[in-house]
Amino acid sequence: MHTADAATATAAAAASPVSTSVSASESPGALLPRPRTAGRPRFPLVATDLDGTLLGGDLTVSPRNREALALVRAAGARHVVVTGRPAASCRKFLVAIGYRGLAVCGQGAQLYDASADRLLVSASLDRELARSVVERTEEALDAGPLELAVVTAAPENRFVVTSRFTDRMRPEWGLAEREELWAAPIEKVLMRHRTVADGLVAAAAERAGADEVAVTHSEKGMIEVLPAGTDKSVGLQLAADRMGFTPAETIAFGDMPNDIPLLGWAGYGVAMGNAHPDLKAMADEVAPANEDDGVAVVLEPLFAHP
Repeated sequence: MHTADAATATAAAAASPVSTSVSASESPGALLPRPRTAGRPRFPLVATDLDGTLLGGDLTVSPRNREALALVRAAGARHVVVTGRPAASCRKFLVAIGYRGLAVCGQGAQLYDASADRLLVSASLDRELARSVVERTEEALDAGPLELAVVTAAPENRFVVTSRFTDRMRPEWGLAEREELWAAPIEKVLMRHRTVADGLVAAAAERAGADEVAVTHSEKGMIEVLPAGTDKSVGLQLAADRMGFTPAETIAFGDMPNDIPLLGWAGYGVAMGNAHPDLKAMADEVAPANEDDGVAVVLEPLFAHP
């Protein structure tokens, strides 16, 4: 597995438009900064995505995955969530599993202290730049308008969509006309096209954004436009630095192309059985699918007592 250079990731984080506030109540907990020796865990840091990875299709953590995470804690290791969801959207999942400490949210744009329920780092996206990238992407595709959504700025982090963005509108989402999406500060834009493949939309957005924004493919029908320099590896680097861990001490799990930087940063990367082919191709291991408790299947032999 290729390990990302820590200095590069830190520089990228420093270059991105991030506003930072640090809580004095951060409590990283017990740290084990060395690989497994004399009974210590081989990977003292376990990083997992949420959707399609730790969560099942019903958006819950299965009993077996919960038990595996308990083994991780019992061994003195740490579990860190690294998700595309903004902190406001993932809070309920963290509470449900009794999660403590730092979480990387918003594709790496947010560092969230779950113990204090406080955002430590949050990046915003320039609205005029975002609108321009959308327009240039549409011009490049020449296939009609994109359907759009935005995540509003923290701490609200509302998901606001245009009318045809999804066929399954959720009660907590907001509905807006296209021009209304740019009315208030945002953290990211999501785009999809009803007839053009996600990969083509992502490629067009990357060309349109050049080096001005970051573009990632997080799940089917969701191409995300983020502040430049934002990805999961940058966010995890920030969290790992605060907790005292290195890439070599980390095992990471994911399922979509937005997890490629995450698995590339970690010393050992695991793609789920349901993962995108591009992620499987670069992973060290392919686990069973999320519905088959793939995270637990990999963690159990690593952290079970001898």
